[in-house]
Amino acid sequence: HRPLAVAAFAPGGRPDLYVRAHARSELPRRRRPLTASSLLQDAAAAATAGEVMVASPSLAVDGASHPALATFAGGCFWGLQLALDREPGVLETVVGYTQGGTAFPTYADIGDHTEAVLVAFDEDVVGFSRLASLFFDVVGDPTQLNRVGSDRGTQYRTGMYYTSPAQESEARAAFDLEAAAWRTSGRKVMTEVLPAQVFYPAEAEHQKYLENGGRFGRAQDPAKGCRDPIRCYG
Repeated sequence: HRPLAVAAFAPGGRPDLYVRAHARSELPRRRRPLTASSLLQDAAAAATAGEVMVASPSLAVDGASHPALATFAGGCFWGLQLALDREPGVLETVVGYTQGGTAFPTYADIGDHTEAVLVAFDEDVVGFSRLASLFFDVVGDPTQLNRVGSDRGTQYRTGMYYTSPAQESEARAAFDLEAAAWRTSGRKVMTEVLPAQVFYPAEAEHQKYLENGGRFGRAQDPAKGCRDPIRCYG
């Protein structure tokens, strides 16, 4: 979906969140708990501070008693966001860029980042393993390197990026399960399983892109449990 032209933005209309540049060549790895404001605003604030978002078990989001965070890269982030939004137990999602070595990427200048979705979810309702299964369903063929469907390039590599030892174990278990399903084909699953890095929210027009009409102005239903086919571009 790269042909869409966009300009850089300040998430939530707050330019102060995105004005700081990093002088160091490598991104910081400090960790920050989710705060009580929206996930988009918190992700933008964490990115500005050069911090990695992690779950906070004591935080209540939309009444959830045990919210957690996960980050998935499944090719074009538009379709993956809609699929995750439809899943019961998912509280909020934000699309953006992560796992790269440059600060403050944009859609037009993504560098070595990958398109990804940051997910806040209620662990009392849905577990990481279920989200990982849904992620692999959306990807379809994870044996392709730097490609999902017709989208090609390093920004479309697939990955699960963990924020704790427990989440790493679940991600690796999900990877092993998927790899076993492909074993008879002789093809290896190329999905990354790596520690989460700083997540940079994408420009405003990419948030809830398909829900808001997509390229052709045809809104797609984000309702929980919706099984309508997802049109990748709208």
